[in-house]
Parts: sequence; C-alpha cells; structure tokens
Amino acid sequence: MSDSTVTESEGREDVAVPRAVTGEGGRGLLGRLRHPRRPRLWFEILLIALSYWIYSLIRNAVPEQRSAALRNADWIWRTEHQLGIAVERAVNHAVNSVSWLIVGMNYYYATLHFVITLGVLVWLYRWHPGRYAATRLALFATTGVALVGYYLFPLAPPRLMRDGRFVDTVMVHHTWGSMASGDLKHMSNQYAAMPSMHIGWSLWCGLTIFALASVPWARVLGLLYPATTLLVIVATANHFWLDAVGGMLCLAFGAAVARLWYGALPHALPRRVPVRAPEPAQAPSP
Repeated sequence: MSDSTVTESEGREDVAVPRAVTGEGGRGLLGRLRHPRRPRLWFEILLIALSYWIYSLIRNAVPEQRSAALRNADWIWRTEHQLGIAVERAVNHAVNSVSWLIVGMNYYYATLHFVITLGVLVWLYRWHPGRYAATRLALFATTGVALVGYYLFPLAPPRLMRDGRFVDTVMVHHTWGSMASGDLKHMSNQYAAMPSMHIGWSLWCGLTIFALASVPWARVLGLLYPATTLLVIVATANHFWLDAVGGMLCLAFGAAVARLWYGALPHALPRRVPVRAPEPAQAPSP
C-alpha cells in the first residue's frame, strides 16, 4: 500500500488527541509509555522476532493432552450439530474435490498468515507511526491470551478426529508448509486449535486496513481477507467454526487492552506522532 491509500483528511489526525493519550495527565515513566511515540526500526524487529519465538516456545510447550483434545473435539462437533452449523466436513470434501483449489488453500494457510500480518505491520510503521504501537499492542495481547486457551482447552483439529472422516488436505496432496502435517508436525503442538490465530491475526489485519485505508478497493480487500481465511481453515480441516469464534474473542480482548492503555482505539489516535514543544528555558537567577 502506498501513501495514497491512507486517510489524509481526518480532522483528528494531528489535533484533538484524546487527553489520556497525550500524557498531559500523567508524569514520569508510565505517562511516557502511554504516549504514542515514533517506533524505532531496530527495536521493532527485535521485539517482533523475540515475541514470536516466545509465543511459539510456550505454545509448543503446552502439554498436548491428546485424550482431552480428542474429547473436546467430539464435544465441539456435537455442539455444532446442535446449533445447526456443523458443515465443516461437507466444505472439506467439496473443496478437496477440486485439486487446484485445495492445493492453493494449503499454501494460503501455510504462508499468508505470516506474510500479510508482517506486511500490515510494515505499512503501519511507515504510514501510521502514531498508531503503530497501539495496533501492535492489540495484536500482541490477542496472541498472548490465545496461549491461555491452548493451555485450558486442548483441541484436536477436525482432520485428527476419531472417525471424523475429514480429509487432511496437506497429507493427501503432498503440499509443504503446514506445521500441523507431514514432517513438520513434530515441531508444533497438534492440539492447539482453540482459538484460531489464523482468524485472530487475519481479522486484526482486515479491520486495520478497513479502518485506515482510504482507497475503496483496499478496504474491500481488508474485509475479504479474514472471510477468505475462515473458508480456508475450514476447507483444509484445520479448524472448526467455533475455533474462529475463539479467535474473534481474543481479538476483542486485544483491542480492549489497547483501548485501556492508550485511552482510545488505535484508529482514533493521531496518524503522525505529535511533536512535543520544548519546555521554555528558565530565566537565569539574578
């Protein structure tokens, strides 16, 4: 996205900053931390790399609890039948019958989750530095609370259910990249399906683009991305519909954390970091 895709004419861009955000009402370290500042590239690269490493380490260190995960999968499947939304298997089989489509979805699942999320972070860093820290905090809080879900509610994906008759599309079509199938499955917790961070992250990306982009086609693509991701995670038998609901709830938590910390939702903050006027010099004593 270029500079032409961002909103330029918002009346609140560089004025009317929420009082809680400016730091005027708070002094010291806490006040400075809650004040939007221009992000530093080296720090952001280090922070994102370290945070993802810690997230992966904790996620994969959570006990797999296979028996509990399979019981929970059976419970989710029964619950969805009661709600009348248990159509994952029909979607999985229908899309799997079109080889080029399901292969494309396999690669979508394995790659765009990371590529689009990093792309949006770079876009925010370059064009919305005043909103970057708050939006990044929402993403980090979303991801952090997901770890609680993995620990408290281990869940097998549909493709690993007993007698679920789902197709593991990565195994069947021999595509690469999934951390949940093939040779890479030993590097990832197989039973961390609830909540779905494919949905949590894609919805974060989509809503961020929709809120901040000014070009209509970019805003439409922003909304289409999480919708397409929802179809992909179901078609590849990696998640239930209710896993997506879990991802949405995690994002709501992340947005609430950012709102409480900065005093406003990220899109309501100034696009540019306000320049703080230097303090007037004190007159010398006579």
